[in-house]
Amino acid sequence: MRAAFSSALVAAAKNDERVVLLTGDHGYALFDEFRRQCPSQYINAGIAEQNMVGVAAGMAKAGFRPIVYGLSAFVPVRVLEHIKIDVCYENLPVIFTGDGAGLVYSTLGTSHQSFEDIACLRAVPQIDIMSPCDAHELTACMSSALALASPVYMRMGKADVGAVYKTLPQLDRGALVKVRTGTHPVSLVATGSMVNTACTLAQELDASVWSAPWIKPLDTLQVRRIAAEAKAIVTLEEHSVAGGLGGALLEAMAEEAPVPVLRIGIGERFSHTAGSHAHAMREHGLDIATVRDRLQPFASRWKPD
Repeated sequence: MRAAFSSALVAAAKNDERVVLLTGDHGYALFDEFRRQCPSQYINAGIAEQNMVGVAAGMAKAGFRPIVYGLSAFVPVRVLEHIKIDVCYENLPVIFTGDGAGLVYSTLGTSHQSFEDIACLRAVPQIDIMSPCDAHELTACMSSALALASPVYMRMGKADVGAVYKTLPQLDRGALVKVRTGTHPVSLVATGSMVNTACTLAQELDASVWSAPWIKPLDTLQVRRIAAEAKAIVTLEEHSVAGGLGGALLEAMAEEAPVPVLRIGIGERFSHTAGSHAHAMREHGLDIATVRDRLQPFASRWKPD
């Protein structure tokens, strides 16, 4: 996924000289090729993320297409006020990329983990939120983000959890993408790293899986159609269950197509220990064995026709 991001950046900058990459002293190896091919379009703003957002806003008002890169614990969480006032209030075409979303920086503890970034931004007007699940979806998300003339936040989670797509998907703004068709009356809707987990568990149930590359906006009519055709929905995300994908789906479907929804994500707690990403996923109940233990009793309430 990170390699696809680097390639997409280089392609965008070579295609449009207005594209400028700003980083808060992160991603050196990741941007080696960008600096080699587009050195005049690269700015290291240093460990001053709030100022970096202000610089990006000014450049956007001057006609540039800034792409702001940082760890998701810092972009958007540390710079939320600056994103809100400097960029979103002005509806400027700035793309924010938050790397290491969720529990990726597990060894560095709570200060570098980010499972509230979606929730923070969902309430801010005029910004899209994207959450690609693999390299192909990320490439498509970057293309979609560059085509918009408004703020975008794209979160990038664990890069090596496995591919979901074999080719580039066709994305429509706000729409879910069906990545597996099954016969079970319970449908799975997942985003980011958890799409791969959903696909693995869906094979055991023969359930349908939908990927959510867009968290905001969300195609409300499509969500209601999916809910109307299913007897229940399970959402999976490497993010807090408060204010994330599950909450967005519940809000979209509550009035016209209410069905039971099991939200699988991070609960009301911080990490208590440090270790590998797999360790952190187990601690928060997002490893495949624990998710299976939650999913199977819920899904067993409905039998395939």
